[in-house]
Amino acid sequence: MSRTELSRTKPPPVPLGTLIGREIRNGKVEKPFVKYGQAGLAKKGEDYFLIRTDCLRVPGDASTAFSVFAIFDGHNGISAAIFAKENLLSNVLSAIPQDISRDAWLQALPRALVVGFVKTDIEFQQKGETSGTTATFVLVDGWTITVASVGDSRCILDTQGGVVSLLTVDHRLEENAEERERVTASGGEVGRLNVFGGNEVGPLRCWPGGLCLSRSIGDTDVGEFIVPIPHVKQVKLSNAGGRLMIASDGIWDALSSDMAAQSCRGLPAELAAKLVVKEALRSRGLKDDTTCLVVDIIPSDLPVLPPTPRKKHNMLTALLFFGKRSENSVNKATNKLSAVGVVEELFEEGSAMLTERLGKDFPLNKNSGIFRCAVCQVDQPPGDSLSVNSGPFFSPASNPWEGPFLCTNCRKKKDAMEGKRPSRTTVIA
Repeated sequence: MSRTELSRTKPPPVPLGTLIGREIRNGKVEKPFVKYGQAGLAKKGEDYFLIRTDCLRVPGDASTAFSVFAIFDGHNGISAAIFAKENLLSNVLSAIPQDISRDAWLQALPRALVVGFVKTDIEFQQKGETSGTTATFVLVDGWTITVASVGDSRCILDTQGGVVSLLTVDHRLEENAEERERVTASGGEVGRLNVFGGNEVGPLRCWPGGLCLSRSIGDTDVGEFIVPIPHVKQVKLSNAGGRLMIASDGIWDALSSDMAAQSCRGLPAELAAKLVVKEALRSRGLKDDTTCLVVDIIPSDLPVLPPTPRKKHNMLTALLFFGKRSENSVNKATNKLSAVGVVEELFEEGSAMLTERLGKDFPLNKNSGIFRCAVCQVDQPPGDSLSVNSGPFFSPASNPWEGPFLCTNCRKKKDAMEGKRPSRTTVIA
């Protein structure tokens, strides 16, 4: 059965508001417990992680609490990973409108994550440093999980149905044909290292720069076709709960997703994280920084996550769960009901085109005389920058911009990521 045929078997989209309303009517309003564990071993010392369990959608209102878990696997130094750890969360939250309902907040998250990643990248490149980092960024709000990622750190979900699901997409050129095509179409070159005698060795890399990844934060010394625009996926668990595992490639180069999940089932999150790192070390040795976060989302009436039965992976179920593709992002429904009983798929998008990810309906106050850039969130008079929607400020290679207001620097960044300009972000001394 083809992927297209499988997609036809999915139930129709169900709006997130309908799902939340259904919970309220059924009395299922209690938030789950969130318990976590972290473990790691350092080889280069370039892995960083973020754990925040005290975040609030509404300041001072404990009922609006949510948690954030993230891993940043740096390369060519640690500065990009540290900068992302310290700034990404605030950049994401600043892109979400204030005084909106939980339903609207969750629906705004995917676009805010795109804005936050791009803004963090621009701000770091303005420092003039050349390191880069992956970023796998996870928000847990009740039973709803939203994951954004660039690079090859990974997040998996192990549900009570015994199915292990990927919530991220690896942006390794070696393994991602779509990303290879995008990089070359944007002006980059993809190939292996050439050694004496003309032999090619090692993984596929993009040139200039020689990076093995097609998406990251930072990497000022490589082409703009290495973009910070994340793959985003949002799902809603049933009240049976589930386990998230977020880890750098030091884990995934040693263990498959299924092996990692199965190695620690039945253990508390803290012990589970340590065991996964131990299994990776036993399998491959310490060849890279190895960091693992385990997050258990537990029903409020249970002290720990109940043991998951060991079941064989059902390929049909997996394809139905991941049947949604990244094409036609603007017209695609953002709320979808998964065919898997324990997971409802709400949103997934992986396009690297900022035009598609921001959309055309970005909030804008046209009556104030002051316009806010949709990416950097800076207010400025429209005469000092680009006009809203179409206007005279366009490079010859650009089509009229039909999206939200962008300042001059962010418009240049957008054009450069799409291969329309070779310039880098201006460095601030």
